[in-house]
Amino acid sequence: MSEPRIRYLTRGDVAAVGGDHSDLYVDALRSALVAHARGLTVQPLKPYLRVGRGHIADRIIAMPAHVGSSGEAGMSGIKWVGSKHDNPESGLERASAVIVLNDPETNYPVAIMEGGLVSAWRTAAVTCLAARHLARPDFTDMSLIGCGLIGTTQVTALLQQFPSLTTIHAYDVREDAARALAERVGDRATVRVAASAENAVRAGDVVVPCTVTDQPYIAFSWLKPGTFLANVSIMDVHKDVFLGADKVVVDDWEQSNREKKIINQLVLEGSFSREQLHAELGEILCGTRPGRETDDEIILLNPMGMAVEDIACAAEVYRRAESRNVGTCLTLY
Repeated sequence: MSEPRIRYLTRGDVAAVGGDHSDLYVDALRSALVAHARGLTVQPLKPYLRVGRGHIADRIIAMPAHVGSSGEAGMSGIKWVGSKHDNPESGLERASAVIVLNDPETNYPVAIMEGGLVSAWRTAAVTCLAARHLARPDFTDMSLIGCGLIGTTQVTALLQQFPSLTTIHAYDVREDAARALAERVGDRATVRVAASAENAVRAGDVVVPCTVTDQPYIAFSWLKPGTFLANVSIMDVHKDVFLGADKVVVDDWEQSNREKKIINQLVLEGSFSREQLHAELGEILCGTRPGRETDDEIILLNPMGMAVEDIACAAEVYRRAESRNVGTCLTLY
């Protein structure tokens, strides 16, 4: 019997096998979300560890999941992701993460990897997959609110996946962050630094907020006909956006309807329900529910972020690392 071993992957190792490009994540997520819609995943509700009464973004989250597929064992694992809203003031990224993968045939751990890169790119890939079905075809303008790591990755992924995208309307409470984004992606698109969040949102065909706010600020009246809004940071949109949108889509209803997020508030008030939800994203990818049906529809995606997504993407990173012998092999005993 061979000694159990774990493959350890740094952020650089993850990038070396394609973990710094949207293609890996879009492909892995398409299969994972379809599997989720077909009941081939296991995903307990994620617990939040909070210490004291800090900012809404100050927490550690445990995100376990099993992702299966027809005729294969699949992969199990957990993402352990921490966040402090003021980390950037100390020169750190806001969020940090590790992902542990377990072989479901033995439940032994087989890999541990830096999870921040996977988190950022899988979040952006969800937006890309959704945009294929929920945005207007050949959209040209994107609005980005919040120009940190997550926002930059969103822009980069959309530019990689949608050649029609030519203009980014960027806003950040720190203007230097928006101008830094313009320098990073200015060779691939025109970046216009907006004077306000409202000005940016009104200009976009696709709107993507990536902030740490705990107070809604995006009003339904800001959205032009045909807008696709990917509500990445969850708390940015007012309740009237959920109630006024032609279609509301989530990644997972149970994950979305909790923690006093906007959907959960509306459900508790009795003004929104599972029946009013248009679809989970996997249902649209499966073809059991329609995506965009008219050019004028305003569609809201509320992606809480699922462990299924992280584990599916990390599993593909691990498979590539195994085949190319990338990373460091550690013995368990």
